[in-house]
Amino acid sequence: MKVRYYIIMSALLMMSATGVTAQSVYPGQHVGKFAVENKVPVKVKSFDLKDVRLLPGRVYDNLRRDSAWMVSIPVNRLVHSFRNNAGVYAGVEGGYESLKKFGGWESLDCDLRGHTTGHLMSAYGLMYEATGNEIFKLKGDSIVAALAEVQAALGPRGYLSAFPEELINRNLKGKSVWAPWYTLHKIFSGLIDQYLYADNHQALEVAEKMGEWAYNKLIGQSEETRRLMLRNEFGGVNEAMYNLYSITGNPHFKELASYFYHNDVIDPLKQGNRDFGTKHTNTFIPKVIGEARNYELTADAEGSAVARLFWDEMTRKHAFVTGSISQKEHYFDPAKMSKFINGYTGETCCTYNMLKLGRHLFCWDASPEIADYYERALFNHILAQQDPESGMVCYFLPLKSGAYKVYSTPENSFWCCVGSGFESHAKYAEGIYYHNDDELFVNLFIPSRLTWKEKGLVMTQQTSFPESEVTRFTIDEAPSSAMKLSLRYPGWSGKPIVKVNGKKVAVKGKPSSYISLERKWKKGDTVEVTYPMSLRVEATPDNPKKAALLYGPVVLAGNLGTEGMVAPAPFSDPTVRNDYYTYDYKVPENIVTTLKVDPGNPSATVKRIDGKGLRFRASNGVELQPLYDAHHCRYVIYWDL
Repeated sequence: MKVRYYIIMSALLMMSATGVTAQSVYPGQHVGKFAVENKVPVKVKSFDLKDVRLLPGRVYDNLRRDSAWMVSIPVNRLVHSFRNNAGVYAGVEGGYESLKKFGGWESLDCDLRGHTTGHLMSAYGLMYEATGNEIFKLKGDSIVAALAEVQAALGPRGYLSAFPEELINRNLKGKSVWAPWYTLHKIFSGLIDQYLYADNHQALEVAEKMGEWAYNKLIGQSEETRRLMLRNEFGGVNEAMYNLYSITGNPHFKELASYFYHNDVIDPLKQGNRDFGTKHTNTFIPKVIGEARNYELTADAEGSAVARLFWDEMTRKHAFVTGSISQKEHYFDPAKMSKFINGYTGETCCTYNMLKLGRHLFCWDASPEIADYYERALFNHILAQQDPESGMVCYFLPLKSGAYKVYSTPENSFWCCVGSGFESHAKYAEGIYYHNDDELFVNLFIPSRLTWKEKGLVMTQQTSFPESEVTRFTIDEAPSSAMKLSLRYPGWSGKPIVKVNGKKVAVKGKPSSYISLERKWKKGDTVEVTYPMSLRVEATPDNPKKAALLYGPVVLAGNLGTEGMVAPAPFSDPTVRNDYYTYDYKVPENIVTTLKVDPGNPSATVKRIDGKGLRFRASNGVELQPLYDAHHCRYVIYWDL
């Protein structure tokens, strides 16, 4: 895997060096792509990925590893199950190896087959816009062309999937089947993203035909059948249909979005019910994202209220210290959080969807508290999901003391969190900067270069955050008029020190706010911000003696070595798909889980190790490091104080 990674990355870098790149063709916010605009005014807008380029650093490394894996996957293998379903002959242009079947959740006996292809259509579009490399557009174009051929072979109604339509029929009848609409949601979303991010009009045509098939299939079914169907997980079909309606203006898709309104989930939220019992977490979040999209397009205030209540409950009560939520994919009683710290916490898809929801809410309110959560979850879960040696990713982010991260495999996993992982590591840049007409917001401290074409601004952010407290901004091209630069004052920070062109300026406000600098900027102007970081202890809400250590926004993991660790063979077996629910980490009985520390002054007994970046040593002799760097080792997050 390492050899393949370096070969591919060398090719990608050569492409960039020789000018074989392509820029997205549409301006900011995908202007001109939508027939129906939002009815709700927003406080800020996000930038298109093409406007932000990541620069070398820890985050950029994750993007590169993700891109290498994405490039290595043959298109013929991704669409093999689709062609198999339609009886379409693929040919063997790439040799018989290119037709080799995938295992795990993409095997031909898995009801979810095809979902990874949907995720990758989104990821190829995102990576194309994030990097400008033509290879990602070519990969996406190839998939879309193959799926269009499959759709035509399956008949004129527009059905498209890697599995027979009979799985949908079983769902409608309430018979046993995994989650067929969940898979179709990924395909819908992938096609839509290919249109938005890679300007692939064929993708939109295929999505519209799929949408008309779904409309004719579902509209007119009895209410009893509708409710029976929605008992199965269906992802965010409602969001996808709202997006398709927004792009095309076709009212059929708006009606379809409403058809996927899940009364059992959304009605209690509308009534203010915050008790989710032990329901499946990731079936909730996409439905709430759909309600957020409904609010934006229709100004339905109930959608806004649902999204805000849900976000508040999730981030304030259900989130572990990493920002991740759920255990064994389900809700638990947050008043007993310490009892649910186990090896199956933090399904990565949940965090992926929480960040999607957070971007909607941030655009509405520009709330720094939303940005605080976004940073926490991005750095401590998404960044930590990926193995830096292989580029593979975790399904769960285990918090059980003595557990370790278990990664996917290149051939025989393809879990949902692999699919969302392809996307997550392609779109780090989407949450760094936001703007309104005359104000630029900086939410994340990640090395990057922003081009705000409409303002004539080019700005570079240089930082080694979170290893360093200092972030430096340079105005490479200045806007012609005055502009307010609003820098996030994080909730974890001591009072920042701000210098403009080397001179200190007064800092107002308090943690979880913004520091605003308004002036007529000139080319070459610099802003240097120091965000003081310190160690702190964060206990579970129900047990003050069960607590984690953080430095600034970064969760620290105590490295417990590798004693007794074995290769997780079941995860490589294509016939075994669910062992991650019961995986035995075989934690040694003698591991260290107790830490002697003063919660009010942890730095008295936990010392930073000079010259080793973000490495600390505790009084019990254990070395601590960021969770995003804790790989191939046992670790502890929540200590017994």
